[in-house]
Amino acid sequence: MLGFELDFWDYATFATALLAGVAGLMIYVWIAGLPGRIALARKHPEAEAVKLLGWAGLLPTIYPWVQAFIWAFKPTEIIDIRRFPRAEARAIDEEIARLGGKVDGPPTSPVVEAPSPQDGRPQT
Repeated sequence: MLGFELDFWDYATFATALLAGVAGLMIYVWIAGLPGRIALARKHPEAEAVKLLGWAGLLPTIYPWVQAFIWAFKPTEIIDIRRFPRAEARAIDEEIARLGGKVDGPPTSPVVEAPSPQDGRPQT
């Protein structure tokens, strides 16, 4: 079909090229996800943003990936007037648990008892 015979060394070359391609892809995936994993391990307040910047920043140029890598080690200062510091720390811990896959879904709301039809008071 090709005008020449394929022997063992041709197939060994194809296997080596395939193995090198898979190894290169695995290295790329590991390096691209590195800032996100570091941010999650260090409980970074913006861990999801660091993770996305690490993935998106490696392909076009290396500069955004380097910025994500640095950002993973130095968290930004939290200035949020909606919550007190303890509530903000609790919210960050919940977000880190969600990103790490330790929480199945959003927290459930408390169950409210319906009033009984007789007197309007909740049943116990």
